[in-house]
Amino acid sequence: MPHGGLMNERSMGPVEGPFLRARLHIRGGKRRLRQGKIAEGIVTLYDALLGAMEWYVNAPEHRDRLAAVQKFDLKNDSNVYSLLVRIGVLDGTFDFTGFDKLAETALNGKLPASDYRELLAGIESVMTQLGVMPFDEASLPPEDPRTF
Repeated sequence: MPHGGLMNERSMGPVEGPFLRARLHIRGGKRRLRQGKIAEGIVTLYDALLGAMEWYVNAPEHRDRLAAVQKFDLKNDSNVYSLLVRIGVLDGTFDFTGFDKLAETALNGKLPASDYRELLAGIESVMTQLGVMPFDEASLPPEDPRTF
């Protein structure tokens, strides 16, 4: 993954770790798409989205918005996405279910050739709504060219 060697997520905790992972994977996923490594880019961007949602539900500044839904299953990614739409953090226009299926297809190496610019725009929209984007890539640790 693009954060290999750039961070120790476990030592950073459940807020800072997923947040930095999300940003590193946005950068790495976009790079992989530009390089034509489509399946790898999709999977990397999917992990970026999961990291961003994990950060959001764990960040202390968001607890008030999430307090009313304490019994919600926060271990299920689809449930977390639905919850964030339900409480108004996300507008719900992004097809999370479709992206989840696409990432699964990418993991199985059966990704169809396509133009993924619309998908990337949707992911960037979700990341902006969550507060993970925009960011200055220069603020991130430099990429290791040895990473895939």
